[in-house]
Amino acid sequence: MDYSFLIEQAKQARGNSYSPYSQFRVGAALLAKSGKVYQGCNVENTAYGDTVCAERIAFFKAISEGEREFSAIAIVGGKDKIVFCPPCGSCRQVMSEFCSPDFCVIFYDGEDIRTQTLESLLPFSFEVK
Repeated sequence: MDYSFLIEQAKQARGNSYSPYSQFRVGAALLAKSGKVYQGCNVENTAYGDTVCAERIAFFKAISEGEREFSAIAIVGGKDKIVFCPPCGSCRQVMSEFCSPDFCVIFYDGEDIRTQTLESLLPFSFEVK
């Protein structure tokens, strides 16, 4: 599958990053099953625990607009150059709340593309049954 459009959307979102403390700018582009793309960027805060990752912002934007089904997310991040940027544990757990185990997570380092399923990134995710 060609993920170039989603990667470009993530790169664009990265440009909006507010990361004055780490200078590690991250952008995410979340593809809903409806076909709509939701962008997110990381937003840092002096109280570092209040920082929110690009992936969660993209999810929360989509969810707040009524989306509940998702196909893929592209993540682009880095300080001086773009590097592979896997989601943190909190973002993986949010993904598991709304996505199937085969949800596609796309990483881009400026040259190469890697994909992983959510299940491979978060085996044994926390669930309340």
